[in-house]
Amino acid sequence: MRLADWPEKERPREKLLQAGPGALSDAELLAIFLRTGVPGLSAVDLARLLLKDFGSLRHLFNAPLQQFCASKGLGIVKYAQLHAVLELGKRYFAESLSRTNVFCSAEDTRNFLLSQLRDEPNEVFAVLSLDSQHRMISFRKLFFGTINSANVYPRVIVKHLLEDNAAAVILTHNHPSGVAEPSPSDRQITERIQSALELVDIKVLDHFVVGDGYAVSFAERGFL
Repeated sequence: MRLADWPEKERPREKLLQAGPGALSDAELLAIFLRTGVPGLSAVDLARLLLKDFGSLRHLFNAPLQQFCASKGLGIVKYAQLHAVLELGKRYFAESLSRTNVFCSAEDTRNFLLSQLRDEPNEVFAVLSLDSQHRMISFRKLFFGTINSANVYPRVIVKHLLEDNAAAVILTHNHPSGVAEPSPSDRQITERIQSALELVDIKVLDHFVVGDGYAVSFAERGFL
């Protein structure tokens, strides 16, 4: 059955307008993105099939171009549209942080860092530089490593934060294993960076370790 033949209150777009996006399932949200189905399948049916084939929204979103375009109802246009939407989400979080004190929007900060790092296949170390009001100046991915480590150089961090005229910083890196538990080496490099930044009067406010769907805060753990 075509979506146009469904009762109006059950159509994804109308349901979203009436009840909000939180009321929709993953398949219904994906159907709105797809817009149309394929012969024999409505947009919702196609969305359900894609979620079954890929296993989850996340796996669908992270699929390589060739695999994505080989799936029924998808193609290079949909791939470009999807990644434009994902990038808009990242920029939305970045813009919200640039206007408010990060500690007044801790959840936005955590979500922004998750959006930036959780799907990186290798370890990436980044810095969120902040002004004196703790608003975001920039987010920089500075060091790129292997699946379980990255070489981090405090002097490079100092250089970039001075270029930003930063007053404070939030450090962050991901664990590609998905386990966000800080390691002894994570704590050691944080102490080295803190010591280097104290010399130029830049405060380390936190260090987030990003895992699969969650980020552990050093500040919350009492490590800073």
